[in-house]
Amino acid sequence: MFEKVLIANRGEIALRIHRACREMGIKTVAVHSTADANAMHVRLADEAVCIGPPSAKDSYLNKAAIISAATITGSDAIHPGYGFLSENADFAEMVEDHGIVWIGPEPKHIRMMGDKVTAKIAALNAGLPCVPGSPGAVETAEEALRLGGEIGYPVLIKASAGGGGRGMKVATSDADIVEQWRMARQEALSAFGNAEVYMEKYLGNPRHIEIQILADSHGNVVHLGERDCSLQRRHQKVLEEAPSPALNAIERARIGEIACTAMQKIGYRNAGTIEFLYENGEFFFIEMNTRLQVEHPVTEMITGLDLVREQLRIADGAPLGYTQDEVGFYGHAIECRINAEDPATFRPCPGKVTEYHPPGGLGVRVDSGLYAGATVPPHYDSMIAKLIVHGTSRNECLMRLRRALGEFVVGGIETTIPLHVQLVNNADFQNGDYDIRWLEEFLKTV
Repeated sequence: MFEKVLIANRGEIALRIHRACREMGIKTVAVHSTADANAMHVRLADEAVCIGPPSAKDSYLNKAAIISAATITGSDAIHPGYGFLSENADFAEMVEDHGIVWIGPEPKHIRMMGDKVTAKIAALNAGLPCVPGSPGAVETAEEALRLGGEIGYPVLIKASAGGGGRGMKVATSDADIVEQWRMARQEALSAFGNAEVYMEKYLGNPRHIEIQILADSHGNVVHLGERDCSLQRRHQKVLEEAPSPALNAIERARIGEIACTAMQKIGYRNAGTIEFLYENGEFFFIEMNTRLQVEHPVTEMITGLDLVREQLRIADGAPLGYTQDEVGFYGHAIECRINAEDPATFRPCPGKVTEYHPPGGLGVRVDSGLYAGATVPPHYDSMIAKLIVHGTSRNECLMRLRRALGEFVVGGIETTIPLHVQLVNNADFQNGDYDIRWLEEFLKTV
């Protein structure tokens, strides 16, 4: 096993990785910007290296600085967490070229799934069910018009290199498809430096269901069930739960087997998440995340498996050590993403944390790098904590979550805790009756 791992990230995920390493007897190296000099992951790591000023492009996205930090500290491996360089195939190759182990999938798979057009082609070849759409990029307005008629309106036009809802437009008829195609290309070029877009059928009221898989370098692949990530605002996840209230055991086993077979076919390695839209009993592949997910704790809570530990073992060449039949699912878990934002306007609210009291008790977990006196910088993503609650049933989980939210105190800055209180008290959510458009409609009423 590795002696020293450099954690190429910040905040709660850096702390999460540090804890897994510490429990396995592995030393850690924290990298940080000047803005994060007093961050909790920096304080707890065995070593820390400053890699640049506050701007992410000059620090956490600075490939050369991170490689240099790994080299001078004698790190055996690099764990990228999520975000930043976690899905950058070029960086993964740089790491390996320097004789350092990349704790993640092979660069070729990161590259394959990083572009939505090539990912869809790979998914089809691997046997994953896909949303009807264009076979590749849509290069001309004439092609967009023809495909709109063939696929059937409404259609969704999406940036090939996109994410977070940017470069994404809905066309409802021949009358507006050319304009929406042009707007999507302009947004994609502005946001990602790549104007390429593709088209697919727009589903009316689907749920967002994702399957967590683990694959070792010996050909073994298992799935760890699904997560329901349908509560989204502007295509950004707000709350996740496992298992999904919408699936039964038969559907779970069916899509899990399909996902595992596909990953075996492409020779995937390490952790990955295959995301689907689910509507009327059918699954449609939308993308794959070749990294650890923000919402991985709900899977850990219902399976008892430490996903970061599994990533480390797989990267070290170890086999999984268990079969699909030996993966059990116990109870229900829900994760609330707590952001430093105004709960009504969602305006970012960085600043100094004057009070901090996380909830506790049976089945309650808080992943956060906050502490009283910490400063939330304005330079990065606004998520400051994740509240994860587990219960023997969904109803028990909801009751525990309501109690935990009432205990959670973060003073000095605004947070989205009040929004989660509203959600957990809503009858539709309590009944599991929601889809990917539900939250946007709910927010119009509060």
